[in-house]
Amino acid sequence: MKENDNEIRDLSAELAKEFGKPGTPERAEFDEKAYAFYTGQVILDARRTEKITQSELAKRLGVDKSYISKIENGIVNPSVGFFYRIMNALNLRVEITRQVG
Repeated sequence: MKENDNEIRDLSAELAKEFGKPGTPERAEFDEKAYAFYTGQVILDARRTEKITQSELAKRLGVDKSYISKIENGIVNPSVGFFYRIMNALNLRVEITRQVG
């Protein structure tokens, strides 16, 4: 895709072309990396909002600072259980809602 060519594109088609169609191993790998990155960014933003360091968060969770860094950088995707522990340590609530439509 050219940058700044001002053409309207079908995002799903662009993703399929670049990373494989949904259901393919290539697309699953891309999705996992995207989820890990997004999760890390949510945690990083929440930690900064709480004004605590990676070291402090790590201490609250009983892990090494390097593990928190890996999560925030999308290198490691925490398990669901550990994600909930992080949310609790950051005074956040996870809310699950059903999409309409």
